[in-house]
Amino acid sequence: MATKIRLQRHGKKGKPFYYIVVADSRSPRDGKFIERLGSYNPNTNPATIELNFDKAVAWVGTGATPTDTTKAILSYKGVLYKNHLNGGVRKGALTEEQANEKFNVWLEGKNKEISAKKEGLVSSKAEVKKSALAAETKKKEAQAAAIAAKNAPVVEEAPAVEEAPVAETTEAETPTEVVEEAPVAEVKEEAEVAAEETPAAEVKEEKTPEA
Repeated sequence: MATKIRLQRHGKKGKPFYYIVVADSRSPRDGKFIERLGSYNPNTNPATIELNFDKAVAWVGTGATPTDTTKAILSYKGVLYKNHLNGGVRKGALTEEQANEKFNVWLEGKNKEISAKKEGLVSSKAEVKKSALAAETKKKEAQAAAIAAKNAPVVEEAPAVEEAPVAETTEAETPTEVVEEAPVAEVKEEAEVAAEETPAAEVKEEKTPEA
């Protein structure tokens, strides 16, 4: 009987999760299965994978064929690499100890990679949260400024106060004109007086020879 390792869909619309199962290749996708190996939840970041490692290695070793998605999952968890090392042990190319040592080195590097990815995600979330908080603070400040500007009293201009200096300047110029015209009037009066007095003197001089 040909067997496949594949995903069986569960969950609600828009948020599915999957069981990793071993099933007859002729059975429907979500139909009867032989054994459940674990679960896969793509709704988290990173995705959550629970897997019975030893059972998965055993099924792969007996010829169960994984689908493309489950192959990526099994590779991520080291099942395919472990099966490759077991093949080397069966052929005599490696001892059990060497195979285990190689796998432990690979597993350590994989764990470091996963930890670095999780730390990067946490850092990214913190930066996004900080940016969102800064944007929210800026928005609140802008709203407060708009409300303050709306409620501020309107200052009315007083044009009469500004025109006052012009009136004062006009009044100041008026006496100057009177002062300037005063000497002219005085000169005119003196000339008239002189003109009036001159004939009297002439009459007096004309009468003198007759005497």
